[in-house]
Amino acid sequence: MTSSVKQQVSEQEWQTRVDLAASYRAVAMFGWDDLVFTHISARVPGPEHHFLINPYGLMFEEVTASSLVKIDLQGNKVMDSEYEINPAGFTIHSAVHEARDDAKCVMHLHTAAGIAVSATKEGLLPLSQQSLFALSSLSYHDYEGVALNPDEKTRLVADLGETNFMILRNHGLLTCAGSIADAFLAMYLLECSCQIQLKAQASGQELIPIPSQILAGIQAQAKQVTRSAGGSLAWPGILRKLDRINPGYDL
Repeated sequence: MTSSVKQQVSEQEWQTRVDLAASYRAVAMFGWDDLVFTHISARVPGPEHHFLINPYGLMFEEVTASSLVKIDLQGNKVMDSEYEINPAGFTIHSAVHEARDDAKCVMHLHTAAGIAVSATKEGLLPLSQQSLFALSSLSYHDYEGVALNPDEKTRLVADLGETNFMILRNHGLLTCAGSIADAFLAMYLLECSCQIQLKAQASGQELIPIPSQILAGIQAQAKQVTRSAGGSLAWPGILRKLDRINPGYDL
């Protein structure tokens, strides 16, 4: 199967498949996965509006470049695959891909820390340096139940706007970016921010929020420090670690 898929797609698509499969395994490596649920999708390079998503039923640490399913914006498979996709995952991801041409990768997770913060009225607080990067481009979307209703797509896209970080109330976290590496780094920052916040709140000590004037200027600082997210700087190291712990994503 590996050789047949690789032979059927362009070199650019195969590289996207390899990076996307690696991102699934990296999510599992960091302990952010939720069995077979949640998804990471990536736009397939080329004029067609096709994207890749995980085969429903595989654990994240099992996803490979050749097992990813290629679909269109209507959820139809555009390349033969023995696997199906999760319709709830399609609803969220297709909405973002259709509305945001710059969102080449969309990552949605159900981490315990992310859901816990999403269930608090104040949401993400400016308590850490990591949180400032997320707060510079953060939106919220209210919970509407399991994401199976196509009508929710309009409201989700409206709430997302031009932001790259989203907290889905009572549900989880979402990031989008122009590359898989940048979407992964954005999720790392958002998830880390949630973990830090919960630990600080659990201490029972008085919290020190970051001053509002620093928060106001973080958008320009974020671009400078991360070089427009800068996921490409961290990505090679993540791949090296994956190759030691869970190789085979490029098959």
